[in-house]
Amino acid sequence: MTQVTIQNVVKDYETYQAVRGVNLDIAPGEFLVLVGPSGCGKSTILRMIAGLEDISSGEIQIGDRVVNDVPPRDRDIAMVFQNYALYPHMSVYDNMAFGLQLRKLPKAEIEPRVTKAAKILDLTSLLDRKPRALSGGQRQRVAMGRSIVRDAKVFLFDEPLSNLDAKLRVHMRTEIKKIHQTVRTTTIYVTHDQVEAMTLADRVVVMNHGVIEQVGTPQALYRNPVNRFVAGFIGSPAMNFLPCMLASGGEGLVLRLPDGQVLPVPASRTARYAAQASTSLELGLRPEHLTNVGGEGLRDGAAKVNALVEVVEPMGSETLLHARIGQVLVIAKFDADLDVAPGQTVQLAANLSHMHLIDKESGRVI
Repeated sequence: MTQVTIQNVVKDYETYQAVRGVNLDIAPGEFLVLVGPSGCGKSTILRMIAGLEDISSGEIQIGDRVVNDVPPRDRDIAMVFQNYALYPHMSVYDNMAFGLQLRKLPKAEIEPRVTKAAKILDLTSLLDRKPRALSGGQRQRVAMGRSIVRDAKVFLFDEPLSNLDAKLRVHMRTEIKKIHQTVRTTTIYVTHDQVEAMTLADRVVVMNHGVIEQVGTPQALYRNPVNRFVAGFIGSPAMNFLPCMLASGGEGLVLRLPDGQVLPVPASRTARYAAQASTSLELGLRPEHLTNVGGEGLRDGAAKVNALVEVVEPMGSETLLHARIGQVLVIAKFDADLDVAPGQTVQLAANLSHMHLIDKESGRVI
């Protein structure tokens, strides 16, 4: 297993800077996911690690070797692209073996490698087929098998599931995770899909405009985002944001919403926010912490808030409510069997024990 180290890496193009001084240590055997919106620099970093893009400044190490000037073929990495890039005239076996044949490995070494990879990927019965006779998921597994047989130090994945339908993406996420648990190769995976990032990663790197916003485990990013961007990007449905004023009220602190509603801050949070009293902020609440009063009750720091229902989305196990609190549209999660209709005013339970208060000017979570 191999460590990858990225130190002060910058990528400049003629008109803009795609990567702005990124520092990152990827542990041996780790599955690290780079996630962010289009244009954030995640694929550029992957391509610089692979040697497909030059580094403007900084340093990339794979193991103990600085690879800035090392050709891609000599970096001992394997890359799986969004496009499967399979040879249509070759069988599955030949597609997987081709890279090893180019390196002039003996047939006695190639065959067991391909057989082992095919077993891991459940491709054993498909080795004689051509790519045109495979499903999208099977083709993706062949592309992954071509990387596994190389026994590379690092696997790089560049949005490999984006061409698959939704059901197959879910299946392939599970397959990729199982494969990593088997081979334990250091893996760097790029996606714009935060659900993919959360379900696959040991650690997630959230990027925006060429910089790293936050690095952490999926649960750490979900529960403790450092700023508004991460709070809004991680989680599906996305976190709700409500303008609010934090002020003293009675025996503690209260949040005053623009429509005049007042929510008491839980006693457990009072000391944390005392210095922010009389400050204009944003209240961040995830949909699961904004729900029907009967389901949430008013225990554990929950407070009542009135909302006007606009859209009801039955999801089977739950119902998503799109509703307005004042002028702000929010999403709440209700019990599946509740009868709620558009145009109805409902009382929500806002669980403020899970709230995030965000400084409007800096975007920082307090």
